[in-house]
Amino acid sequence: MGKHTKHLVWDWNGTLLDDIGAVIGATNASFAEVGLEQITLEQYRELYTVPVPKFYERLMGRLPTEDEWNVMDGSFHRHYWGLADACGLTAGAADLLAARQASGFTQSLLSLAPHDELIPLVHRHGIADRFVRMDGRVGKSTDGKSGHMVRHLAALGDVAAERVVVIGDAADDAVAALHVGAKAVLYTGGSHSRKSLERVGVPVVDSLAEAVAVADELV
Repeated sequence: MGKHTKHLVWDWNGTLLDDIGAVIGATNASFAEVGLEQITLEQYRELYTVPVPKFYERLMGRLPTEDEWNVMDGSFHRHYWGLADACGLTAGAADLLAARQASGFTQSLLSLAPHDELIPLVHRHGIADRFVRMDGRVGKSTDGKSGHMVRHLAALGDVAAERVVVIGDAADDAVAALHVGAKAVLYTGGSHSRKSLERVGVPVVDSLAEAVAVADELV
């Protein structure tokens, strides 16, 4: 790596991992436990936001109580990890990662999924060696993707932020990139609708291949 080298930071859930079906299933399972109506994929993509309690506020008309939040959060993760093993990589992801590595450009993985759950899953998909670094959430960090991004780039060491492009599926991926002076490309196959992604003001694409092509143009 070096200060003048292009570097991609990939998001995991909804970007490299095609897990939106598991997310919707786990979301509806958690809603059922607190008496909320089921939600469609289209509704989820239009309403989803972080921090997650704000997403629940959009659905409930109020922020959940602490007890409600604990029940829904615990239920979501219990159901999600039961479904995640059946999820595959997004179409073309494995080939794109391999080609990127072969090109000599570097890439890393940054996710708010728990680190101890994330790393074994990436290894099971056979792509762990494509990344120079992989970071999931450690402990109960509450500073979101932006703080996580700051620590990730610091750990990479000699990568200049202006040569970094973040590829993700959510508005907070772009916010985190801009927070550190990097660029972002957002993919429509995950948690947000195209309309909601376009509000962020960064390029929005419908495939990971297009995301990589646009990323190369940005830096």
